[in-house]
Amino acid sequence: MLYKCKECGFVNQADKEPEKCSRCGNTNTMQQLSDEESDKIYASDMTNDIHMEIIELAMNIIYLCEEGIEINLDEQCFNIFNETKDKMWVVKQCIKAELANHVHNQKW
Repeated sequence: MLYKCKECGFVNQADKEPEKCSRCGNTNTMQQLSDEESDKIYASDMTNDIHMEIIELAMNIIYLCEEGIEINLDEQCFNIFNETKDKMWVVKQCIKAELANHVHNQKW
């Protein structure tokens, strides 16, 4: 079962209602979530992990592009590395915006 703190929003997984919030320490603030709310959180947890992995991959691609830019073998390679680096920045920002949207909609 999932319980959400009414004070700080922390979501805790437990067999019974926790006496206090693991994050803020407030007592008597944990509220059990409905099955629908819990399902939404479990599903978004999986997609959030996927989003984070894509961010990590984008960062690795940016790093590789920076290496290629530094080598500067020729103009075509330089341009490809530069364009790819810029596109990975956009990918990262889109995913960050989506994660912020998940938090705003309490899907974390």
